[in-house]
Amino acid sequence: MHLAAARQFFEREGHLRVPRKHVETITVSGDGGEDHEPWDIQLKLGAWIGNQRSRAATLTPERVEQLSQIGMRWA
Repeated sequence: MHLAAARQFFEREGHLRVPRKHVETITVSGDGGEDHEPWDIQLKLGAWIGNQRSRAATLTPERVEQLSQIGMRWA
């Protein structure tokens, strides 16, 4: 979910210089049944981005590539 929030932020702002205290709201769709409507989730995106940067050496290559593709600056 945090990756989706990062994509949404990047598409809106054009960068991933997310303030540490920023909270991003994403809409999660239901499972397709009539009873399940989409709902909003608030994610602490700024903290998550900061943690990803600080843990860059231990992230999987796949995660590094996913974040790099949406504009992550590692330094």
